[in-house]
Amino acid sequence: MTVADPAGGLRAAFRGHPAGVAVLTTTGPDGPVGMTASSVASVGVDPPAVSFSTARDSRLAGALAGGGTVVVHLLDDTDTGLAAAFAVPGAERFGAGVRWMALPTGEPWLVDVGTALRCRVLSVSEVGASLLVAAEVVELLGLRRRGRPLVWVGRAYRGVPVEDTDAVTAAADARPAPGR
Repeated sequence: MTVADPAGGLRAAFRGHPAGVAVLTTTGPDGPVGMTASSVASVGVDPPAVSFSTARDSRLAGALAGGGTVVVHLLDDTDTGLAAAFAVPGAERFGAGVRWMALPTGEPWLVDVGTALRCRVLSVSEVGASLLVAAEVVELLGLRRRGRPLVWVGRAYRGVPVEDTDAVTAAADARPAPGR
């Protein structure tokens, strides 16, 4: 089957494909920057790594241009407002309504998000108007579920019920967190 509008076809195909929602934060030359992303994926465990994409002209891309670090906040349905706030272009993301702190290493950490990974950028590849980033997880800042995992599907945020949220927390408690 040939698609007359490949970009439109891709959007339509993924509109019905749920994607986990995350907020990515880092520090740029003008201070903290962040964005909502539905492109975060686990790459592997040796080394523990994730990937994500961002528009090449985004503030996040500019801050990550020289490598560096990023905090990947994996959102629950209790974080829907945060996801929406970080998705608005040009919005003040680190304003009065957002609880965050700078980590000792400088990155902004959204302290109310239950699961967050501090990552070191391994590689950045250009893919058209986007950048594909691979990053090694160097520190676990939290691993707890406060609600249902948040996904983006059908142009809306939705919580996905799961039965084993206690198992996730128990597994995290049994493992030491990676050092800085």
